[in-house]
Amino acid sequence: MAVSRPDYDQVDFWNRRRVVHDYCRTHDVHDDVALRFAAESLSPVLDIGCGDGVLGRLLEKSSVRWVGIDRSATLLAHAVRPVVRGDAMRLPFRDGAFGAAAALYMLYLLDEPRIAVAEAYRVLRSGGIFAAVAPSRFDAPEIADLLPPRLPSSFDAELAPGLIGDIFDEVDVERWDGPYVHLPDVEALRRYLDAYGVGSARAAVLAAQHAERVPLNLTKRGAIVYGRKR
Repeated sequence: MAVSRPDYDQVDFWNRRRVVHDYCRTHDVHDDVALRFAAESLSPVLDIGCGDGVLGRLLEKSSVRWVGIDRSATLLAHAVRPVVRGDAMRLPFRDGAFGAAAALYMLYLLDEPRIAVAEAYRVLRSGGIFAAVAPSRFDAPEIADLLPPRLPSSFDAELAPGLIGDIFDEVDVERWDGPYVHLPDVEALRRYLDAYGVGSARAAVLAAQHAERVPLNLTKRGAIVYGRKR
């Protein structure tokens, strides 16, 4: 069971990262997770599906140690060290090895995210915290008609509290719901549609056809769900 889809290195990950960087009007949730882990001195942190190590770079500014794990060698090449190439479903670490664990924007890539959450619980020590992040199924409603139909997800902001609550002893949910992405022009709309699954050719056509919609503020919805192990 993969942490990332085979095409995620080349397509979705980098396109979405650039779109978020260029058009988001607030900080990323990685900042919030890093601040909480640092405030509670939860070290070391295991970043499951770490990608190119955004959380690790944020934690470098604190005394918290970080370890990243991902199936993607392409993304790991860009991450800070130490990193391990491995599987979220079979974490190569002993029980109770970590003070915190994170799975940010990745559990919905798994068919059975519950297994990965249980693995995170296993490698946490008593008092440790797990943080998972997922978008809402009701994200970006202003252009829902232009995006591909939303298929049932294995993990989203609506499912996350219940799934994590089935495994962890305490659950804390922080939701976001606001106009956090600003698309100023047709090119921005095209890039967003392309990054979110429309495809480059179709995105160009749709953006031109719906030029009257920009400038546009997109409502972004999702949640950080924290689970604590007693």
